[in-house]
Amino acid sequence: MRAITESEIRTSFINCSKGEAKRLGLPRDLAEQPWAELDFLGWQDQGAPGRAYLVTERGDRWAGVALRVTSGGGRGFTARSMCSLCLTTRTGGSVALMTARRTGEAGRQGNTVGQYLCGDLACSLYLRGRKVSAGGRLVEETLTLEEKVARLHANLNAFLDKITE
Repeated sequence: MRAITESEIRTSFINCSKGEAKRLGLPRDLAEQPWAELDFLGWQDQGAPGRAYLVTERGDRWAGVALRVTSGGGRGFTARSMCSLCLTTRTGGSVALMTARRTGEAGRQGNTVGQYLCGDLACSLYLRGRKVSAGGRLVEETLTLEEKVARLHANLNAFLDKITE
């Protein structure tokens, strides 16, 4: 992923108003992101609990999505969940159901799409072994890193497609 600026982030959102995009909290460490190892930029809003954001490149454009993090009941440390993007298995509630308002008329009617995602949205770093989940692990598989990255992109694009249908 190439580096992205604050103004590019704010203008990239496809499922919220310009006013909402203007008010959202950006990651504090935006300049220090490991851009070469990211497939998307994801973060939880420190000023608005329960809100998260994801920005990625789609073709030659940026696509940003505002997410709501559901506050499910706390799961025990031994309970495992899997992220639907990177397929990292995590424990202790580290995978959360995140919902995104759909675009267009469906979104105006309140329709949403949900996926189970890593709570910290650091899928790219888990996939590359740069970050390790306590008690979690990647599924043992024979795919190369490039194939795993391609799968993550396919899973992310499928999620974005559902939002924009």
